Amino acid sequence: MNEYLFLYRGGEEGKSPEQMQQMMQKWITWLNGLSEKGHMKDQGQPLERSGKLVKGKQKAVTDGPFAEAKDVVGGYTLIQARDLDHAVELSKGCPIFEVDGAVEVRPIMKMNM
Repeated sequence: MNEYLFLYRGGEEGKSPEQMQQMMQKWITWLNGLSEKGHMKDQGQPLERSGKLVKGKQKAVTDGPFAEAKDVVGGYTLIQARDLDHAVELSKGCPIFEVDGAVEVRPIMKMNM
């Protein structure tokens, strides 16, 4: 099994408390399913929208990251899958697609140290 990172991007916000609770339950059900099938490596966490960006040789610090709403990374999960195609297939159950979001699926590169 190889490791892959799911990065959750975009998705609509501003729903009613009831809708937010329903969506949270869908996330919990999906993540629990990944775990029960042995694919969960690290459930990850949602990310705050605020932060800082450190950039360049001067290590300049600016407020950010600022991106279009559809590009903002809202959270992550680390999973195990046979290959990239299998990881992509696992991502298709994510509830973020119901709110017009996206899942970026990235292989984790092993570093020899």
